[in-house]
Amino acid sequence: MEIFTGAQVRMARAFLKWSIAELAEKSGVGVSTIQRIEGEEGFPTARGGNIDAVYKTLVAAGVTFLLKTEEGIGIRGKHRLKRGGK
Repeated sequence: MEIFTGAQVRMARAFLKWSIAELAEKSGVGVSTIQRIEGEEGFPTARGGNIDAVYKTLVAAGVTFLLKTEEGIGIRGKHRLKRGGK
């Protein structure tokens, strides 16, 4: 099952304001693996549990991956309210 594309991972990272190194650290995969995933045109072909680890990390951070439609692909992110409701 295709759960995201490389472009969606780039979008998610930008939304979260994470660097490649931050996503790699949080997901427990290597920087080069994140770079390979993000460079894929479609569904990434990283090995083992790397794709799953990246997916779970981004979802836990509040990202929802939107399925491809005729309008394209995308993500939705949850904004967390800061203390005091701001």
